[in-house]
Order: sequence, then structure tokens, then C-alpha cells
Amino acid sequence: MDINRFFKAVLAQNEEELRTYFHKSAVIKWHCTNELFTLDDYIRANCDYPGNWCGEIERIEKSENTIILACRVFPMDNSISFHVISFIHLENNLIIAMDEYWADDGLAPEWRRKMKIGKPMR
Repeated sequence: MDINRFFKAVLAQNEEELRTYFHKSAVIKWHCTNELFTLDDYIRANCDYPGNWCGEIERIEKSENTIILACRVFPMDNSISFHVISFIHLENNLIIAMDEYWADDGLAPEWRRKMKIGKPMR
């Protein structure tokens, strides 16, 4: 599986291409919002999500039939930013299951800033 092309298809919200990466009975979980999707539900949630999106892959790890993908995703106007970790489970080179964890990017909490520990990474 070409993970870079898959990521580009996700960002482009390309329904037809996205389907080619998944087994028809794939299960997708968005753990941070407690959502479980069938392939059709996932395609709809991803492709109907408002806006035009950009992103960058920050890290890829592979282990047997699992790909771990760490990315930053943001709208073209760069008004917000998210980090996502995806655990992509493959069977016959198709995604059979995907567990994703999405987080809003932002400042450290006030209580930690008051401690004057840590510093921004970028």
C-alpha cells in the first residue's frame, strides 16, 4: 500500500480513490469522539467534511501488517491545525481496520504555562 498516496486521497476527499485502499468490510474507529464507522460511513464523514485540506506526514512506522501514521492536518487557510495518529491494519494489502486519534493543536494549558516549564516545538 502506498501510504503517501492514501494520505493525499484523504486530504483531497477523493471518494473513488479512497475506496480502493479499503476492504469492503473495513471498520474505522475515531477514538477521541467515540465513533465507529463502516467504510461507507467513513467515506461520507471524510469526503463531506467541510473545507479544503492540506497536511503533512510527520512519521511512518511499519510492523508486519500494521502501518502507524503520524500527521498534521489543517485547512488551506491554516486557521486551525490537528494532529492525527492512525493505526492502519492491512489484510491482502487493503485496510481492514483503522484506529485514529485526532487532537486539536493549541497552547499548553494555562496551569502548565504558569509553571514556566517546557517550550514551544515550533
